[in-house]
Amino acid sequence: MFFRRTKKGLVLLLLYVDDMVITGSDTKGIIALKSHLHSCFEMKDLGSLRYFLGIEVDKSHDGHFISQVKCASEIILRAGLTDSKVVETPLELNVKLNHTNGKVLPNPTLYRQLVVSLNYLTITRPDISYAVHIVSQFMSAPRTSHFDAVLRIIWYIKGTLYQGLHFSTTSDLRLRAYTDSDLEGDVTERRSTTGYCMFLGNSLISWLSKKQSVVSRSSAEAEYKTMAHTTAEIVWLRWLLGDMGIYLTESTPIYCDNKAAIHIAHNDVFHKRTKHIEIDCHFVRHHLGKKTITLPYVRSEFKLADLFTKSLPSHRLQFSDKQPQDVFSTI
Repeated sequence: MFFRRTKKGLVLLLLYVDDMVITGSDTKGIIALKSHLHSCFEMKDLGSLRYFLGIEVDKSHDGHFISQVKCASEIILRAGLTDSKVVETPLELNVKLNHTNGKVLPNPTLYRQLVVSLNYLTITRPDISYAVHIVSQFMSAPRTSHFDAVLRIIWYIKGTLYQGLHFSTTSDLRLRAYTDSDLEGDVTERRSTTGYCMFLGNSLISWLSKKQSVVSRSSAEAEYKTMAHTTAEIVWLRWLLGDMGIYLTESTPIYCDNKAAIHIAHNDVFHKRTKHIEIDCHFVRHHLGKKTITLPYVRSEFKLADLFTKSLPSHRLQFSDKQPQDVFSTI
């Protein structure tokens, strides 16, 4: 991403190989940039943004809606699911897949192709992020149970084909984050899962579902590692928003349901329980002291990051009216 500040506003250029998006608040600056690029390269101006790298963009009076309907339809077609079957959740509740479930697939090519495509689909479908994170762990030697899990994700997508993300033009520009970790969620290596999501106003702009690199010895430790990852993402997002002319003066709240982790962050005395996570402690505490972040407590039932660390019932896959404004929409 390249940006240029002028007296009349800001011009942004987002480039991926030979595809680009040009936007900003300086209309004349955008026209001048297009003219300059046309003089240097052979280019085609496709007009207002409608489609970019498989992402469909629909503009309305209240914001932008992005989805990947074409990409999702191609995945369904590649999987050969021509029946009318759909499911309400991408994963069965409390499912625990491992490397010994089922028989080894004689030809894993289709499995790998589908998982790679599903991973790209998570750009606009955070609701399948955790499920895709799970099936991605068996790429080297997938089994029949793993392929069944992939098919379930695709059946879920069939029933929610037109779902995507809405970015509101009326939303405020306050950044906030939700974190969660699933202690020893991986039944093979006993490693926990880091999950977080971040909102700019009512718009979901960043999320993660990822297995932690080392085994945690307590829920507080697993949560604290997640908190450190979340803090790092917040620091980067605040820097990026600053480059785009959005300067956040307020602290960014990280909503967490683990009181032990919150207590450790506020406690400047290290003891045996926290020595092995001292680096994470120092990092989080540093930004807590600088007031880059705050650590408010949130009850588990309002914790949005659950979506990225565990399989949930269908009603939890949608954001209720007790939580921030819905980020999932339907065309």
